[in-house]
Amino acid sequence: MQHPDPDSLVARAPSAVATRSALLEGRQTAQQVATEFLERVAQAEPAIHAWQHLDAAQVLRQASALDQALAGGRPAGPLAGVPVAVKDIFDTQDMPTGYGSAVYASHRPGADADVVAALRSAGGIVAGKTVSTEFAYFAPGPTANPWDTRRTPGGSSSGSAAAVASGMVPVAFGSQTAGSLIRPASYCGVFALKPSHASVSTRGAKPFSESLDTVGWLANDADDLELVRAALAGIPYAALPARAASGLRLGVWRTHEWSYADTSGQQAWETGVQCLARAGVEIVETGLAPEYAPLIEAQKTVMAYEAARALADDIARHGDALSLHIRELAARGRAIGAQEYREALDFAARGRQAAAAMLQDIDALVVPAAPGEAPCGLDATGDPVFSRVWTLLGLPSVNVPGLLGPNGMPVGLQLVGNLGTERALLALAKTVHPVLQQAAQQQGQARALPCQAPQPTVTAGLRL
Repeated sequence: MQHPDPDSLVARAPSAVATRSALLEGRQTAQQVATEFLERVAQAEPAIHAWQHLDAAQVLRQASALDQALAGGRPAGPLAGVPVAVKDIFDTQDMPTGYGSAVYASHRPGADADVVAALRSAGGIVAGKTVSTEFAYFAPGPTANPWDTRRTPGGSSSGSAAAVASGMVPVAFGSQTAGSLIRPASYCGVFALKPSHASVSTRGAKPFSESLDTVGWLANDADDLELVRAALAGIPYAALPARAASGLRLGVWRTHEWSYADTSGQQAWETGVQCLARAGVEIVETGLAPEYAPLIEAQKTVMAYEAARALADDIARHGDALSLHIRELAARGRAIGAQEYREALDFAARGRQAAAAMLQDIDALVVPAAPGEAPCGLDATGDPVFSRVWTLLGLPSVNVPGLLGPNGMPVGLQLVGNLGTERALLALAKTVHPVLQQAAQQQGQARALPCQAPQPTVTAGLRL
């Protein structure tokens, strides 16, 4: 997709699939890949501020060690030589892990998080730690949106989304407890996969809400997301199948939260659905019954209750050194009784059954990914309203980029599938993406308009 603003910092890194192929075929060494990665960082990072920690010498040492291992006959892992960014809520034994908080600025974990260990085992180059909001909740870091540095990249996986969108890395890891993968992917115009809950280990990630915390990753194409999924699952990678749009049957739903979408979000979503229909996709109007409208409040209840307990030691030890948002959330969580919490979990279980029935006769559900274009200003990261329910239900979801809003900024569509259908969902995303890209091209040469003022901050219950 041609970017509407010639002053933007949007770029594409060589894909993870292409990088691994080049390494296996002897067209590149890991050292060469790492050097090119560092050159891209040097060009984009001064304006983007995506990295919390990046040590060039450490990156080159990892690459050199991989080249030597491969020369010695070690089999190449599925992510061999691929630079991967890791959100700074995941423990890394050879890098500081600050969880986005000043109180952990000097923290050095003794072991890698499970997902980091898996990346290393697969041959990936753990390139560095990307900026996270504090404890992946609300208080933002300095990261800017590569499409327009006056705007937020979203959160809490801020640095990871911006690092992919600016072409610094092909793949970056993040997490989602409300909307921390799908929303920044929508704002930054990249793909993101939030897998089924508990399908990827969260051990070694900063705990927040065990019923909701989900590890996911972002990339510039669906096949890279699938390569990472296969690597983590320990299964052989196979390229996603090519599907015809005319053979798809997609459910569309504006959701109970439609009124939270702004004009840019509503227009882009309607445009996307119309383009899918013109491409031959069978569109089925569907949705959860009105009785499930309170699912979004159930998500807030579960998150606050569990966060208050997960962060109790941090609050006891650090108190006022933590952001007001963290302390207020913990206070709300402590005020929630065990009965209210259990009722929220039971309601979520009923919602999960209703969603499974809704998804039974369609390939996937198409819903909004974010309220609209990325808001102006860097003092907030937007509203996770359109991901809360799907995170509560634990269902896999994918942000599909391609559309542009009226100000020339990205707006994604979110695909939601049944539990365990990640590969099928990614194949759908691969099919849908060029349809949306074509729609954006037909919108003409829109330019990102100047920000007039930061949009109002939505703070209640955010897990950014």
